[in-house]
Amino acid sequence: MLRQRFVLDTTALTDLQVRSQMEIDELCDGMQSILELIANARLQLDISCYIPFPSVYNELQEFAKNNNCEDEVIAKIDTWLVKKTPDRYNVTIPSRIFHEYVTYMRDRINKGMNVAEDAILNTASQCTSLKEEDRDNSGEEIEREVIGSIIGKFRNKYRSALRYGILDSAPDIDVLLLAKELDAAVVASDYGIQKWAEQLAVRYVPASTFPRMLQEYLKHSSSFIEDTEG
Repeated sequence: MLRQRFVLDTTALTDLQVRSQMEIDELCDGMQSILELIANARLQLDISCYIPFPSVYNELQEFAKNNNCEDEVIAKIDTWLVKKTPDRYNVTIPSRIFHEYVTYMRDRINKGMNVAEDAILNTASQCTSLKEEDRDNSGEEIEREVIGSIIGKFRNKYRSALRYGILDSAPDIDVLLLAKELDAAVVASDYGIQKWAEQLAVRYVPASTFPRMLQEYLKHSSSFIEDTEG
């Protein structure tokens, strides 16, 4: 069997949808179950799962500690995930990808600016439409109900306009660089990673399907061993 390599983003172990499909409620239990599958796949099929060091490794450590996971979970991270720093100097990326990313970012920034302008205009419109006595007598209420509501909507729209589909952190970039270096598949639930994995011709595995994929490998591996022994 061709040896498989995967590079895991933090979301590969922490995504809520993954836990939901595995019918697991707690984050720590979900991380432990996935790490168990990774351990079995490593021992039985020589499948290797990598994480960029120190970026993604530190994120996973923080998730585990902040959610009061047992030491066993942290030990499994250290044992079954191969920690490697991507070779940022020798992994080459076509200049066209860089050009497309800059163009894409400029478009997202413009969308974010439009969202900000709409929020400012909406706030000004609602505040000026109030009667003078209402503004004098209920300043705190206006701030809480009118301005607070607009700020909440602005944050959601701005996040969607500016962050959706972009690489907005060093760990995201490290995951792609390491996968490119190792000719491995990326495992994540981040649309930005998915989009730019396609641009870099890097294989992409949704985090939601990764546990089932490992289970399928292990199931057929067991069947193959039974057939050969029989």
